[in-house]
Amino acid sequence: MSGTEEGDLVARVEGSAGIVRLNRPKAINAVTLEMFRDIDKALDRFEADPAVALIVLEGAGERGLCAGGDIRALWESSKVDGDLGKLLWREEYILNARIKKFPKPYVAFMDGIVMGGGVGLSAHASHRIVTDRTRLAMPEVGLGFFPDVGGTWLLSRAPGEIGTYFGLTGQTMNGPDAIHARFADAVVQAAKWPELRDALTKVRQGVSAADVSKLINGFATGETAGPVAAKEPAIDALFGFDRMEDIFAALRRDGSEFALGTLKTLNEKSPRGMVVTLKLLRLARTASSLEECLVREYRAALEVFRSDDFREGVRAAVIDKDRNPTWSPSRIEDVTPDMLAHYLAEIGPDELKLN
Repeated sequence: MSGTEEGDLVARVEGSAGIVRLNRPKAINAVTLEMFRDIDKALDRFEADPAVALIVLEGAGERGLCAGGDIRALWESSKVDGDLGKLLWREEYILNARIKKFPKPYVAFMDGIVMGGGVGLSAHASHRIVTDRTRLAMPEVGLGFFPDVGGTWLLSRAPGEIGTYFGLTGQTMNGPDAIHARFADAVVQAAKWPELRDALTKVRQGVSAADVSKLINGFATGETAGPVAAKEPAIDALFGFDRMEDIFAALRRDGSEFALGTLKTLNEKSPRGMVVTLKLLRLARTASSLEECLVREYRAALEVFRSDDFREGVRAAVIDKDRNPTWSPSRIEDVTPDMLAHYLAEIGPDELKLN
């Protein structure tokens, strides 16, 4: 890992812990292709080192673990028909699958902002810690995209229609709601992290996953549900459909403050992005593995990368920041089956190898 010690990724051994620190605090640790590669190299090193008992993932600075991938770089590549999307997402998704199966305990400290690619690096971990400051979201539909990095796998396994709600609206989870949505395992006050982190660096070699959980739970608040969980009955009724048109109709019929507020939020999203997201979420419900979902997401992501909606969504949110995207098509009724089919086409067997 020479050359990365003070760079965008810090990877070093502290006691019995292999520390992986995302180190771009000014960008809320947004992840680049080189950082994904360096994380993979760090995991190679830590997996092979018998002195490393567990992994700790953390983010530099006070703002959050990770705001996602380097969207600006992807936007610039998409504009010139480049190949960054194909390269970055392939390596990122392979890394997501590796994290899920990593043979040593992998502890993710999901403090502050955790979005997009940051979710992929943390929510597949064996031990996922959120805090009183956690703000976790998968807001990709607002960029003409969909919740990727295994997001369809995670969201489809949330209780009821909670995952459908979070995936389509991009709304933010606090720590307890992340527990309820099964994106995290324990809430620990941010002020207690230094003490817990110190304890994690002192565990014995060969420590079991159960013992790591017991250690973390000794610092945890015990909270398991936040404000969105309380709305689950309404969310189940409003989002329990397989077509976006039916979800919109249910929200209009309901007419409650929550339904109308949610309708307003959805009206700001990419119609194409919503239709693709809902289809991928429903397909994910019957998936047998994270890898199956990642392969499907990869094919859909390649189509997104070529789309005007992705470029327009990033322009409006990140480049010009006018928050006024012009989606194509502009209505969910105009997203045709033929459009959707392009996102679901089979990929070649060599395009994304996860085993």
